[in-house]
Amino acid sequence: MNISQLETLLTISKTMSFRKAGELLNLTQPAVSAQIKSLEEEFNTILINRNQPVTLTDHGQVFLDHAARILQVTEELKQKLADLNQTPQGHISLGTTASIAIQLLPRVLSYFQNQFPLIKTTIHTMPSSQVMTSVENGSIDVGITYLTEKKQFISSSILYYDTFELVVAPEHPLANQAHMTIEKLKDLPMIMLAPDTLGRKFLDQILQEHRVQPNIIMELSSSEEVKRMVEINLGAAIVSKLSIPNELKRGSLHMIKIPELERTHPVGVVYKSSRYLNTAMQQFLSDLKGMPEHQFVSSE
Repeated sequence: MNISQLETLLTISKTMSFRKAGELLNLTQPAVSAQIKSLEEEFNTILINRNQPVTLTDHGQVFLDHAARILQVTEELKQKLADLNQTPQGHISLGTTASIAIQLLPRVLSYFQNQFPLIKTTIHTMPSSQVMTSVENGSIDVGITYLTEKKQFISSSILYYDTFELVVAPEHPLANQAHMTIEKLKDLPMIMLAPDTLGRKFLDQILQEHRVQPNIIMELSSSEEVKRMVEINLGAAIVSKLSIPNELKRGSLHMIKIPELERTHPVGVVYKSSRYLNTAMQQFLSDLKGMPEHQFVSSE
């Protein structure tokens, strides 16, 4: 058994195809088949059902779980050996929401990569509810998300505080108002985040405290989608204040202050406390935690 065979099995499990796995690994299809056959002969079992689409057998799934752990240990070994050079380098997989990725990360990452060009960062955008889960299962190295609760085996650090604001299109009947009470939301057609998002759960808590039942006409999975619907005047919405500076600047959205919504909630960085932190991760986390709050909340 060798590392290449394990990587091939892992790729087949993701692509469900010998041909596609070969294309990703720069191997011919016969070479891919030979590697899997060699594994099956060594362990005297069948790992893959060769029907279309290709699937793992029960034995194959058990084998895959162990193979993934072996590959993770191998990657950690490579990183530890690279760290002996004392030069921050490596790869970081970061997960966050589309709004945070668009509004905050460009200036943070441009500074970081100018200082440490040997560190490469891949950004994965996802609903807020998936960020913590992705950190827990190891599919991303680090996440930036709302900090709603402490979780075992997850380290977190607050980066900045956000609030929510009501926004409407310039053509909306309420666009000439600067302030409004929360009770008036009852009769206002609202576009909301999906119920499973952390932002929606936070909002629901506030609305329930004030016994306000919103008139929801549409639910979407991200703040970026919500803002686009508001811009074409399909309804009003409550969104993160830090997600709207560009829209306010160009006049495509109008903000109406509701004092009850301006309750701060923390946004922070999260990562698995048990994982090995290579020099890239150590440097990234150190820089991120050391940044003053205005670096994140500035609209410039």
